[in-house]
Amino acid sequence: MTQTSTILAASQGAAWRLSRGEEVSIVNTHGSQVVDTWALAAEDPSEHSAMEHTRSKNSTIFLDEGLAVMSSKRRPMLTLVADTTPGRHDTLLCPCSAEIYAELGQPAGHRSCTGNFHEAIGALGLSLGFTPASLNLFMQVPLESDGRVRREPPASRPGDSVRLRAEMDLILVLSACPQDVTPINGAECRPRDVELLFHGVPA
Repeated sequence: MTQTSTILAASQGAAWRLSRGEEVSIVNTHGSQVVDTWALAAEDPSEHSAMEHTRSKNSTIFLDEGLAVMSSKRRPMLTLVADTTPGRHDTLLCPCSAEIYAELGQPAGHRSCTGNFHEAIGALGLSLGFTPASLNLFMQVPLESDGRVRREPPASRPGDSVRLRAEMDLILVLSACPQDVTPINGAECRPRDVELLFHGVPA
């Protein structure tokens, strides 16, 4: 199986085409970086990863090892095949956006996961008129008994990783979350690079 590596720079996003069976490892190099994650079906990019179907199919609000991300047509898109972190990757919170940063008092033009998503698919000649909800890898969002959610720094350690397998030909979109106001990306509120290892289908 061939393997290539690349760096996803802090606060940036990118998209890649994956064939069914190909895998990618997302390495949290510093341990503190959240990575917003989406998938679009290669044959019809309007079919997208859907957190509502993912939660319904898996009967959990978290994505744990062995579970799949489901599409808006309730088809498996990505399976979390390996995870060295404490787990419990968030499916509840929306990707950060210009509107969220405005609420936080940040100037116009602050990078966001929403902006990164549209920039990344645009680089492939694609566009969507909306932003799908993201799978928030490494994000710690505990749920209280009264329904409230807490936002905590990632519990992952430097070098922890997750490995995702494509269950169909798809477009994988990743954003190294630019959040630098709240401690979603660690107590230092500092976005950081992550390493990506792409594992090809055996010949």
